[in-house]
Amino acid sequence: MQTTLSQAGSPAIAASASSALGHARWPLTAAILLAVLALAWFVTVRQSVLFVIGIGMGGLLAGARFGFTTGWRRLIEARDASGVFAQIVLLAVAAAISIPLLAKFPGDLAAALGPPSISLLIGAFVFGITMQIADGCGSGTLYKAGLGIPLNMGVLPLFALGSFLGSVHLHGWLSLGAVAPVSLVRDWGAGGALAATFAGLAVFGLAAWVWSRKGGAAAPALWNRKLLLAGIGLALLAVANLVVAGQPWGVVYGFGLWAAKVATAAGVFDPAANAFWGQAGNLRTLDQSVFLDVTSITNIGIMAGALWIAARKPSSGKPLTGRQWAAVLVAGFLLGYSSRLAFGCNVGAMVSGISTGSLHGWIWVVLAFAGSLIGVRLRRRLGV
Repeated sequence: MQTTLSQAGSPAIAASASSALGHARWPLTAAILLAVLALAWFVTVRQSVLFVIGIGMGGLLAGARFGFTTGWRRLIEARDASGVFAQIVLLAVAAAISIPLLAKFPGDLAAALGPPSISLLIGAFVFGITMQIADGCGSGTLYKAGLGIPLNMGVLPLFALGSFLGSVHLHGWLSLGAVAPVSLVRDWGAGGALAATFAGLAVFGLAAWVWSRKGGAAAPALWNRKLLLAGIGLALLAVANLVVAGQPWGVVYGFGLWAAKVATAAGVFDPAANAFWGQAGNLRTLDQSVFLDVTSITNIGIMAGALWIAARKPSSGKPLTGRQWAAVLVAGFLLGYSSRLAFGCNVGAMVSGISTGSLHGWIWVVLAFAGSLIGVRLRRRLGV
């Protein structure tokens, strides 16, 4: 009788909880709409549009649980290539639109170019390790923090601190060896850049397929409809970000900027004396409101979009021990530091780098995946 009553009551409890969450979304929706209008009125219409683009990104990332880190980990551990194939589709769609736009409007739109360098090799490899331990890249940390997951909320400030210190030390790292950024669009034109990009994506897709079939066991399906649709949506929003902002979608710069503003305001950092922050554009960004920075505004939008999803589907994550927390927080700091050395994360280096024809994006993927092979094992050993 007790079991029957419990089973009968469960749908009612679930319906009540769902109704409560639904009601919670109304004030949140109103607050987000007010923020959109306030940005348009008090800041600029462009920043308001970028905030909306960020909201869309956060909604897709959180709603589909579209994790770059998770997709790689699923391929490595479970031979599940569906997440990686969704990322390949994202890159293909974004490149198919972005590369012709960059070729046609070279003075108005900028590619995500990073110099092939020692810092890129080390940074991408370390990033691949630590993103698995911290369970998130730049965008993953943002949307999971927006969902209210304690692990990622703890990682976010350490990520920002690491990104800031990485930018402070970047000049020294580049002195170890670097060459000028290589732009496929500039060197080969739109047609050549697209052909090279699609060929590279085909090679990655074939490698993921072979990996998923390794061992002879029945592998999961290669295509996941929810992830594919989210990937296409993210690609279109990334292109929208490029057109509206004039530069590709990025995450890491915003994190470093937030920490740099705090350090400067506290009087512990002189940006004018630093090679990175002393550049005219970075000094100007430091002096301006954070709402005028195109990377920060989309970052805030991603968190807002994820928070809106959380009002319907709350997430908590599993509790961690003190040892696990220590490992995760150290990984979060290294995640930020290495991402600055590597000129971006899975978004800034991989998505934006590859889709806008930068050679450094391809180098980043190879080194970051190699690091993830180690990171997945360390994550398993730590039990996080």
